Amino acid sequence: MNRRALITALGVAAAASSVSWPLAARAQQPAMPVVGYFHPSTPERGADLVAAFRKGLSETGYVEGRNVTIEYAWAHNESRRVPELAAELVRRRVSVIVAATLNTALAVKAATTTIPIVFNATGDPVATGLVASLNRPGGNATGLSSLSGELGAKRFGLLHELVPKAARFALLVNTRARYAQSMIEETQAAAAAIGGQIEAFTADTAQEIDAAFASLTQKRAEALVVGLSAMFISRRVQMTTLAAQHRLPTIYSLRDFVEAGGLMSYGARYTEQHRQIGIYTGRILKGEQPADLPVMQPTKFELVINLKTAKVLGLDVPPSLLALADEVIE
Repeated sequence: MNRRALITALGVAAAASSVSWPLAARAQQPAMPVVGYFHPSTPERGADLVAAFRKGLSETGYVEGRNVTIEYAWAHNESRRVPELAAELVRRRVSVIVAATLNTALAVKAATTTIPIVFNATGDPVATGLVASLNRPGGNATGLSSLSGELGAKRFGLLHELVPKAARFALLVNTRARYAQSMIEETQAAAAAIGGQIEAFTADTAQEIDAAFASLTQKRAEALVVGLSAMFISRRVQMTTLAAQHRLPTIYSLRDFVEAGGLMSYGARYTEQHRQIGIYTGRILKGEQPADLPVMQPTKFELVINLKTAKVLGLDVPPSLLALADEVIE
């Protein structure tokens, strides 16, 4: 080969190398992880929760669109769609599935034993078989859980303090929630402890909410405890409007109801819970195993009181309750 041909050949080889190496490097870069976010309600209802989840995720270094992709699955309050959506997320082979409720977590758990699951569940994840124990979950699921039955008793106590002369209390639950029975038992036990009674009513659809309020009013209920349910949350305006129409002092599970005109709420702050599961999701993306991450429990519960609603109902909120309140809406 003459000198000119040799130089030409080397130049072609160098050019080829300068093109092939960056392409090879790009081919070797790991694919961006995909997180499946599964909520039984709607994007509108879940907007604040998703923002909190993203915040927690970002605290571990993952930012949506930059180094992680989030695929959203919304059941739009149609419980029959939950198993179908869970199966679809599994088919997509996402890196982690975030389940916003106990029911969605159980549906995902039934669909996969390998994809990590991070849940935000109200109810007992051990009793329902979601994890082996709170400290050592053992399988492919972990997250955050609050025991709603105990909170039902606490809510009854707060409501009784607000209306101490009330004799007939009602409890409204959604029987599709796995923890409904434990909430009924705990709340009734709390009522019995002070010599009172509380009758349980159920509503599993939006239409049944109207019927439940009509029924408990017919039975002359004087105050109402509303259990936690994704369906109830999505219908919070309907529920607070009915409580106002029936002039029924009511305590709810989340501040969302009070912001919608409800009288009082007591419970963990959902947005903070979602920030925490965002952090757990990031830790799992970095290589930690769900089996080794203890199930978290809320450490902060907030009492929110709407004084404007209390005034409309003709109620004087005792100073002891006002002193306990984390926020008072005037």
